[in-house]
Amino acid sequence: MSNAIENDENIKSCIILCGGQSRRMGRDKGSMIIQDKPMIKHILSTLNHQINEVIIVLNDKSRIDRYSEFINPQDYSYTITFLEDEIKNKGPMPGIMTGLSKIRSDYALVLPCDSPYVSQKYIKSIFEEADGDYQAIVPYHDPADKLKTSEPLHSIYCKDIIPIIEDLISKDVLHIKGLIEKIDAKFVLIDNKKIEKKEFKNLNRPEDI
Repeated sequence: MSNAIENDENIKSCIILCGGQSRRMGRDKGSMIIQDKPMIKHILSTLNHQINEVIIVLNDKSRIDRYSEFINPQDYSYTITFLEDEIKNKGPMPGIMTGLSKIRSDYALVLPCDSPYVSQKYIKSIFEEADGDYQAIVPYHDPADKLKTSEPLHSIYCKDIIPIIEDLISKDVLHIKGLIEKIDAKFVLIDNKKIEKKEFKNLNRPEDI
């Protein structure tokens, strides 16, 4: 991952996952209005001047069309690409694979569309942890059980793990922590100093808003 962290073009990539079915919320989360704008636009604004490209993975063409109506790429400092999830209704792991297959760099920060509290401080901090020796950079809460308390949907992944993801999906192993067990991951403590717990709050149910 040494060349993954800064390749020839110094590109930093981010994959935003919007392919969920939002059963608990009852409607599409990324397009929900939170503080006067769609939830995903809070994340897009935070990423401004922090990265070079965003890949937004959605679960079908109709959702891509809907998001294209309210997301104007010219409002941001980076390129935006909309992708249809290659494998639908199998959770976030296929979305990560879809995004990694199209990034211009060798790695990407993965974020869910329902985490509007991610800050620029976090974006900087997580990329600083990517020192070139790992296939993933994964924040966690409790040193007693790093994997169990990890935040795999706020992590950095190398695109060279795509074959591992493909193998797991073929075996119907869809839990992302099962993926992290099989790759060389660097765990980073969420210490409320450099990385704060509030970064990971997401909105799953109407009462969370």
